[in-house]
Amino acid sequence: MTAAARRLVWYWLLPVAVLGWELATRSADAPYFPPPSRIVVRLHEMWFSGPPSRAFLTDEAVADLLPSLARLFAGWAVACAAGVLIGVALGRSWLLSALVEPLVHFGRSVPPSTLVLVFLVLFKIGTPMQLASIVYGVIWPVLINSMDGARHVDRQYIETGVVYRLGPWQRLTRVILPAASPKIFAGLRLSVSVALIMMVISELVGSSEGIGHRMLEAQSQFDIPAMWAAIVLLGLLGIALNAAFLGVERLVLSWHRGVRA
Repeated sequence: MTAAARRLVWYWLLPVAVLGWELATRSADAPYFPPPSRIVVRLHEMWFSGPPSRAFLTDEAVADLLPSLARLFAGWAVACAAGVLIGVALGRSWLLSALVEPLVHFGRSVPPSTLVLVFLVLFKIGTPMQLASIVYGVIWPVLINSMDGARHVDRQYIETGVVYRLGPWQRLTRVILPAASPKIFAGLRLSVSVALIMMVISELVGSSEGIGHRMLEAQSQFDIPAMWAAIVLLGLLGIALNAAFLGVERLVLSWHRGVRA
């Protein structure tokens, strides 16, 4: 299916799905499943009915969205930097890999959500606990993919670097990282959704602000449309982050698509 055909399917499928959702929820009249029209109205009231001078953000949006996004991007950036650095080091050193890789596989096998309470004990309620939760959840897909990409660099590339007398730093930046970048970006793309999930989980457990906290508060007050509004907002945020990352990936890896073609 061509890109134009996929976009056409998306444009037609989304309105049909929303219309079906609207009709089904109105006919069922279930209190815990409000129609999307009510959810959109509540979403607008909560977060996007502010003054134009503030980009239509309400006080709740400033108190919830901005801290959540700040923690999301900060935790994701720290985890990605650490994951790429450690992963490339493990991928290029068999000795270091033999010593550390068993611990890596053990760490990535532990569900990140189970350690949120541990981080809560260590860091108490607040931003450090939430950042630790996001970093722990995000680092594994980046680290594993970076390690795999650096380990399987074509030997001819390395030998070419040796022939041209490239130093260790030049081989790393001009040969190893470019060759491993498709794998690294695959891990980075997976980590975006993981960061969003861990952001919400950490805010559900230990936070007095944020989208997750607002969703938990709406649930405790039986404000079902507000709870669904938070869920829809998270979905839209995930789509926007994924689209932005794909745009960056296409730009950075444009050479890779040309090589594959």
